[in-house]
Amino acid sequence: MTDVKNLVLTIVRPLVSQPDAVELDVREENDFMEYDLKVSPEDVGRIIGKQGRVIKAIRTIVYSVRTTEPKRVRLNILSNDAEN
Repeated sequence: MTDVKNLVLTIVRPLVSQPDAVELDVREENDFMEYDLKVSPEDVGRIIGKQGRVIKAIRTIVYSVRTTEPKRVRLNILSNDAEN
């Protein structure tokens, strides 16, 4: 679990303008390990990329990592708004 978390943070932090605002929360669901990536609102577009190419590449890398849990990994992008 921490390997996937470190991998996501290592990939995402250089891509954003506010790397200190990046947070990654992990939730365990029935079939998935949910990784909720929170970035500042102006960095959401940088993470998604044109036509979703950047997030698709990140997800391809993250989903290919072998984990010890029998659950699959799911990566979600959330905006780290001040209201939350």
